[in-house]
Amino acid sequence: MRQLTDKQQKLLSVLFDEAGGDLNTAKKIAGYAESSSVADIVKGLKDEILEATQLFMARNAPKAAMSMTGAMLDPTELGIKEKMVAAREILDRTGLVKTEKMQVEAAGGVMLMPPKAPTNDD
Repeated sequence: MRQLTDKQQKLLSVLFDEAGGDLNTAKKIAGYAESSSVADIVKGLKDEILEATQLFMARNAPKAAMSMTGAMLDPTELGIKEKMVAAREILDRTGLVKTEKMQVEAAGGVMLMPPKAPTNDD
């Protein structure tokens, strides 16, 4: 991992906490000058911001799971459909996707193979 400046480290540490995901707020808290371009800061920290975003989503996956199971306890909760969609999106993006099982059965048997690649002998 590459060395980050103190300002870069501070920006990443406050981005999803104090700054609430707002890069302009994180820039101010981290001590960047007003004239510093958010686009330039992001360009220099793209990989680290993406990693921080993945960690943030992973931190919120348990909350999303609780929301989904909580809907079973109170299915009449106001806004439950929207909450379920958001929870599903978070779980999908963190890798906890609904799995579908497919069973394939075959009786008898003819197996089709792709054509054999031509060789120099042919």
